[in-house]
Amino acid sequence: MTDLHPRPAPFGTWCSPLSAERVALAGVRVSAPRVDAGAVYWVESRPAEGGRHVIVRRSRDGDTTDVTPSGFSARSRVHEYGGGAYAVHGATVYFTNQADQRVYRQRPGEDPAPLTAAGPWRHADLTFDAAGQRLLCVREELSADLPEPRSAVVSVRGDAPGDDPGRVLAAGPAFHASPRLSPDGRQLAWLTWDHPDMPWDASVLWLAELDGAGLPQRPQPLAGGAGESIVQPEWGLDGSLYFVSDRSGWWNLYRWQGGSVSVVAPMEAEFGVPPWLFGMSTYAVLADGSLACAYTRSGTWHLAHIDPVQQRLRTLQTPWTALADLQADRQAVVCVAASPQADAAVVRLDPLNGRVEGLRPVSPPALPPEWIAPPESIEFTGTGGARAYALYYRPHNPDYTGPAGERPPLLVRCHGGPTAAAAPVLDPVVQFWTTRGFALVDVNYGGSTGYGRRYRERLDGCWGLVDVEDCIAAARHLAERGDVDARRMAIRGSSAGGFTALSALAFHDVFQAGAVYYGISDLESLVHDTHKFESHYLHRLVGPHPAASDTYRVRSPLLHADRISAPVIFFQGLEDRVVPPDQTERMAAALRARGIPVEYLAFPGEQHGFRQAETVRRCLEAELAFYSRVFRLLPGET
Repeated sequence: MTDLHPRPAPFGTWCSPLSAERVALAGVRVSAPRVDAGAVYWVESRPAEGGRHVIVRRSRDGDTTDVTPSGFSARSRVHEYGGGAYAVHGATVYFTNQADQRVYRQRPGEDPAPLTAAGPWRHADLTFDAAGQRLLCVREELSADLPEPRSAVVSVRGDAPGDDPGRVLAAGPAFHASPRLSPDGRQLAWLTWDHPDMPWDASVLWLAELDGAGLPQRPQPLAGGAGESIVQPEWGLDGSLYFVSDRSGWWNLYRWQGGSVSVVAPMEAEFGVPPWLFGMSTYAVLADGSLACAYTRSGTWHLAHIDPVQQRLRTLQTPWTALADLQADRQAVVCVAASPQADAAVVRLDPLNGRVEGLRPVSPPALPPEWIAPPESIEFTGTGGARAYALYYRPHNPDYTGPAGERPPLLVRCHGGPTAAAAPVLDPVVQFWTTRGFALVDVNYGGSTGYGRRYRERLDGCWGLVDVEDCIAAARHLAERGDVDARRMAIRGSSAGGFTALSALAFHDVFQAGAVYYGISDLESLVHDTHKFESHYLHRLVGPHPAASDTYRVRSPLLHADRISAPVIFFQGLEDRVVPPDQTERMAAALRARGIPVEYLAFPGEQHGFRQAETVRRCLEAELAFYSRVFRLLPGET
């Protein structure tokens, strides 16, 4: 029920129907759809079940059931972020279990049975080889005898009695991904990259013939190398091999056939995403050999259909602004789709006739449509006069209006990665703030993906500079045009975004408060303490270590805590292997020692990125109370 006549009340104090608890319970995330014999599967991450990852099956007749039984969670820990944690063949599900990282086989009506041996191994990017009756996957070996975890592409027998250590198919480089078997089962493609590169900097696509035992022979590099990122190789039904490359400056689709490579529908748009997770897919090969694909331009995703022979692309009109995890279902495509008005959902779409079918049961929306603040795409002048981008959300609540002459407080949100990107989709966390009278700007600072390689490379050697200055420029842009109160601005970020937030507080006098979720404060410590996947990440973002040690120290907020005068609230998972708790604890202690108001909430059992509903609830309630004190607000009842 909304008031017919909104009443004036100070911004930031409005009563909202969207409580922190509702946000937490609305946070079921869907991902990784798979198609098998007409049935569709996907993964649900459920905060109400402690963040458990459950594989769900929707049969041809529409019945939806949980596949993963209680006591199991289908999540890989390879690279800490995981992905590609399951595969399906003939209604049998194969998955990596979060607790022990062993691969399990689950036949219909049976309990999961382990295939791999217990040991220091993790498994991801699972795909089933029907001809060889085996799984292909990326394995990460962790051992005290190794200087860092060892990566390889391995095969696992589909009938193994729980003791298969895996058979190595490809090894050598520091990292492997995307083992993909040709339709005739005779060729294997995969990706590799080495330190100090990340896969979005430089990677190599390999191809090898398989012998009678299923072992690769004489692998050959097909594409990639220095200055070129290759992602998402997939086989066409005719034996051609597709992949996404940014050799043109944009992640576009390419096709290898008959020993030559050609671009498919070249565009100044991105058909790929940074592979923080295994198994990500922005295109799928349909039954007739055509492609369904998603591409992003100016921050918004579009669905398209491609005739690869004619190199003709046709963009489809849909309500969605974000699309992910595309999988072919004969002539249709199954994917995860979201929009500014609707939560992410699993849908099936026919790219020829436009027919859409929702597959995941739709839960009640967290907010009625009239309560939702829509995103406004803004452009502004960022670092060095370059264009930068953001999504701006105005305060919005049908029951309230701000007092005459008052401008709302602003929250500047810095995404993580820092290669991630803010997307114009419905986010209950954003609406939690806007319904209370806060403005929020989600900044796609230089270094974000979705705007081409050159925009991504703006952050090379400049992390802690370009990102910070672009976030400040977004805030000042909104203040100068009269949207927000420049005297009441806070900056919030998680992980790499937490580093951006702390850097803004340490080296600039713009924000009056900060909220940092598992954020980086000491760059040199991160080089030594973080996990293998990101252990050389700063080589490009900051500079080679130890040669650039002075730069690391100059840009570390922890070493300049004496320059922070604004209150800060910290949130940290105690099992975080990406940004260890020590980073946050030392930063909070340094500020306390100087008498700066500090709050620190630590959460046992949480890793990098919070998954438990109770954690999400406590964080939002604490952050709201923190801003209320800093800005001297009197929040309404939630």
